[in-house]
Amino acid sequence: MSNLLPNALVRKLGSNPLFDEKAFLDAHERGEKLTSIRLNPNKPTSLDFEIAGEVPWCEEGKYLKERPKFTLDPLFHAGCYYVQEASSMFIAHVIETLKLGDKAIKALDLCAAPGGKSTLLNASFSSDSFLIANEIIKTRVNILRDNLMHWGLPNTVVSNNDPSSFRRLPGFFDFILVDAPCSGSGMFRKDEDSIDEWSEANVKLCSERQKRILADVMPSMSTGGILVYSTCSYSEEENEQILDWLHEEYEFETIRIPLEEAWGVEETLSSKHQAYGYRFYPHKTKGEGFFVAVLKFKGIQPMFSMKKIKMEKSPLPKDALVNWVENPNDYASFIHNENVHLFPKSVEAYVKAAQQVLYLKNAGTMIGKWLGKELVPSHDLAMSVLQAKDISSAEIGLADAQNFLRKEPLDPALFPAGMKGWCLVKYKGISLGWVKVLGNRVNNYYPKEIRIANL
Repeated sequence: MSNLLPNALVRKLGSNPLFDEKAFLDAHERGEKLTSIRLNPNKPTSLDFEIAGEVPWCEEGKYLKERPKFTLDPLFHAGCYYVQEASSMFIAHVIETLKLGDKAIKALDLCAAPGGKSTLLNASFSSDSFLIANEIIKTRVNILRDNLMHWGLPNTVVSNNDPSSFRRLPGFFDFILVDAPCSGSGMFRKDEDSIDEWSEANVKLCSERQKRILADVMPSMSTGGILVYSTCSYSEEENEQILDWLHEEYEFETIRIPLEEAWGVEETLSSKHQAYGYRFYPHKTKGEGFFVAVLKFKGIQPMFSMKKIKMEKSPLPKDALVNWVENPNDYASFIHNENVHLFPKSVEAYVKAAQQVLYLKNAGTMIGKWLGKELVPSHDLAMSVLQAKDISSAEIGLADAQNFLRKEPLDPALFPAGMKGWCLVKYKGISLGWVKVLGNRVNNYYPKEIRIANL
């Protein structure tokens, strides 16, 4: 493949005397396909495939010996892990270095679909932190919502807004991740078709778009807030030059992130302002091409007033959730189109603020439909860490779990004698979804839109 790489890109990279052009080309020629996953710390279980090694900059990151058919794995559908490129997991190391998981913060993942980095942030931040995962493209926001639903945490809002919409939340966010749309050269080894789409003109176009996105979201950053900027591009115009632009336009301080030599991550400095950046090359690291930088905002700007946020009493009866949710008094709720949304009381005001100024696709965990006297549980609750521990459940084997995911009927003999009503189906102790046991038959309530069509 190396002779197909764009000459203009290779020539620019090769202008750096420290760049090993031959090793870079060889890595693309070999076309090694690495598969890595990141475990969900809130859904521990044993996996059905072999781990080949650890991702060194992310505690939950694992390399796999070979790529399994994830579609056939019930634990994949249950949100026990996320299939994610190893280089991008470096953001976990950034959060750990800055101790951002030690306190409650308000965070925004601006360009979030399909959700890999949002689930990473969710796992890395404290449970009383608040995350908005945003995606501007309507056709991509549903997969973002689904992936966060499978991850199972209730302190997240999924939104579908243009970056400029966040100006309505001035000085609101302590942390903003902008994984910017880019020319994609870092993914050439993984996606050969993207080579034909690369051009210097597209690099310039992407650079201009990245500046627009950053300019639009900047008013929502708090003083002292952290900006993490990343791309999957090798081009300096989309990476180090963006850092220089940020320093020229705004009051930023560059943050240096510690590295271990064995990782093979290359530390760079932007030419004008000596801002630190971190490059991942496939001939040096066990991962695809990636760039990331961390900046601290020093400017002063107006703050969103929380005084205008009105708290409303939940219309739910006090004991409505006792049989469904563990420690229901720890959570606030609202009802939208009969659907009950639950989130930690610690983030209630932030959810209300987001509701006032943004278009939300989901808020917290949508635990079910309230019919006035009873709750019809949702698939979201089956995926959630909120579910009550004493909900009726039945453990099933792999073949039956796969049939359940196909929305096939299950044999009533799989369920304990005398069991009736709503029941969680579990595989290796992890919830897959709901059935309703009705004596001599079992109704499968796995959502039709996400069922496995073929095995």
